[in-house]
Amino acid sequence: MKNVMIYCQTSNRAMCEVSLELLTKGRRLAEQLGGELSAVLVGDKVSHLAAEAYRYGAQRVFCAEDERLKDYLTLPYVKIVKHAIETERPEIFLAGATSEGRDMTPRLAAELGCGLTADCTALELGDCSYKDNEYRGVLKCIRPSFVANQLTTIISPSTRPQMATIREGVMAKEPLAAAVSGVCETIDVESLLAPEDFAVAVIEKHAEAQGVDLKGAKVIVAGGYGMGSAENFESLFRLAELLGGEVGATRAAIDAGYVGGYERMIGQTGITVRPKLYIACGISGQVQHTVGMDRSACIISINCDTDAPIHKIADHAIVGDAKQTVDKLITLISNNRR
Repeated sequence: MKNVMIYCQTSNRAMCEVSLELLTKGRRLAEQLGGELSAVLVGDKVSHLAAEAYRYGAQRVFCAEDERLKDYLTLPYVKIVKHAIETERPEIFLAGATSEGRDMTPRLAAELGCGLTADCTALELGDCSYKDNEYRGVLKCIRPSFVANQLTTIISPSTRPQMATIREGVMAKEPLAAAVSGVCETIDVESLLAPEDFAVAVIEKHAEAQGVDLKGAKVIVAGGYGMGSAENFESLFRLAELLGGEVGATRAAIDAGYVGGYERMIGQTGITVRPKLYIACGISGQVQHTVGMDRSACIISINCDTDAPIHKIADHAIVGDAKQTVDKLITLISNNRR
C-alpha cells in the first residue's frame, strides 16, 4: 500500500513536537504517493491524542493503551508497533530520532527485514536505478556524512516499509485548517503481549531541569571556534541579551572550553533549531553544524574568511573579525535604545 505511517511519541499524555512535525511531512509524502497517512499511539490514556493526529491529516490511528505502557519499554513497544506495521503494510514508516526512536526502530527493522536510515535531516521522493533495476517513487533519506563536508542520500529500494528516523526541528509543523474524519483502531494489548514482554519495568525516573531553551528561542547568537576564547564569547551573551535571544555554539567551541554546556551545541551531534534570526559568529559553516540551523528564517554570518561556507547559506554575510563586529553591533543597538 502507498501509505505512510508515523510513530507518534508521547510524553505526559501529550504528543511530542517531533511527532507533529513528522505527521506534517508524512501527510505530504502520502499525497505524493497517492496514499493515506496513518499513525501509531502507544501509552497510558493516550487515545484522546487521535484527535490531534486527525488535525495533521492522519486518516487511521492505531492506539494501544495500558497503564503498564506509561513509560517507554523496548519489548512491548516494539511488539505493538510491529503489529501495526504488519496490519497496515505501509510504504514508508517514520519515527523521531529521539532516544526512544533510536532504540525502537533498529529492532523493528531487524524483525521486519528492512532497511533503516537514521538521523535524517531531509526526505524526498524520487526515482533511482539500483542493480539494473528501475525504482519509482523511492524515499530518498538525506543525512549528514561523517566524511568531509557533504550530505549523503540513502535509499532502501527493495524492502518495505522504507524506514527512517528524523531529527527534531528539521521539519515544519503545520496542522490542517480542519481535521480529517479519521478512524481510531484499538490494539488489544492483553492478547498481543505476554508477561515476559514486561520483564523490564521502570521503577523511578529522574529528570533534570531544563536550562537553555534553544529550540524555543526566536533569536540565536551562535559562536564557533573562530571566536578565539571564552572571554570573546562573553560578547555573544551581551548581544543575545540585547536581542532577547539565546547563545548557541558549535562542538569545536564547546570542546575548546569557550562556553560551557553541551545543551548549547547546535548541529549534527547537538540540536536542530529554526529561529527567526540566527547570527553565526566565527563559524566556518561545515555541514556538521549547518544541518542544525540552515532552516532558520534569516541567517547572518560574520567571518573574516571570504570563502567560509557559512557565507553561502547566509541571507546577509559580513566579512570581518567576529569579535570586533559583534562589539560594534552591541554599541549600535545600545545607542539606538537610549
